[in-house]
Amino acid sequence: MNELIIELTDITPKEFFGTQNNNIELIKTFYPKLKIVARGTKITAYGDSELLDEFGRRIAMMLNHFQKFNKLDENMIERVITSESQEDYESSKKSGDIIVHGVNGRRIKAQTANQRKLVDSVSKNDMVFAIGPAGTGKTYTGVALAVKALKNKEVKRIILTRPAVEAGENLGFLPGDLKEKLDPYMQPLYDALRDMIPYEKLENYIENGTIQIAPLAFMRGRTLDHAFVILDEGQNTTHAQMKMFLTRMGKDAKFLLTGDPGQIDLPRRTISGLKEALLILKDIEGVGMIFLDDKDVIRHKLVKKVIEAYKNIENID
Repeated sequence: MNELIIELTDITPKEFFGTQNNNIELIKTFYPKLKIVARGTKITAYGDSELLDEFGRRIAMMLNHFQKFNKLDENMIERVITSESQEDYESSKKSGDIIVHGVNGRRIKAQTANQRKLVDSVSKNDMVFAIGPAGTGKTYTGVALAVKALKNKEVKRIILTRPAVEAGENLGFLPGDLKEKLDPYMQPLYDALRDMIPYEKLENYIENGTIQIAPLAFMRGRTLDHAFVILDEGQNTTHAQMKMFLTRMGKDAKFLLTGDPGQIDLPRRTISGLKEALLILKDIEGVGMIFLDDKDVIRHKLVKKVIEAYKNIENID
């Protein structure tokens, strides 16, 4: 039986191994044919030489990541072990920095590899598509980046929009004034903002138009300049709506479009404007596209399993 000894230098073994060796226990599940022992400052593995080579390579990638971000969690372990190469999850060191200090000193930063890629992409491009299932933090990370841009005076306003498909774009049958009508559909955006901006300041921003939250139909005819604009639930736009939105982009604007092509609520046979835009714009310089997946889910552990289960059914169809 072959043996591989990996010595941990310049890092605290306890932090790398995880609480009660949780990280090591998770790594073991990916290598059932190896005997893995973590003790002191060493990880020792016994088994087939080819498998040991692969194991050593993956541990080196994890150590590399840990030295960069001082963090190793379940999502990252899974990402490193299942990736083709380091390029699949690599991002700049800066991408792991605090994006914004939220309410009660809450430190808001990218939590996963693809969220960090999203941070990098928004810093490099004026238009970015963040695509992935629910719970991957694409909208939340986007709102944090918008709040940061506003605080740093990079933009004068934040505009958050989403197509109100569930109620019909005109929202006509809902009772009450516009704000009351919109609130149920804009709730996820409000929730993110409330984490990042104190209540009174947020109300003030909304009243004076610094932060605008409106359905997509209200973007028609406007030029959105000096603004960080987020289109949420982009998969529910039609061809005409998406084209209308993309051409609203004005001077010194940032556009972030989020969506999940697997969760389209449009009438049957209606082509999703988001799916179409991803094909049309994929080779255009200045347009970034980040694809998040179930490894970026940071809700309850069950959410990841639910997404996987539904993916299996949808693939059968």
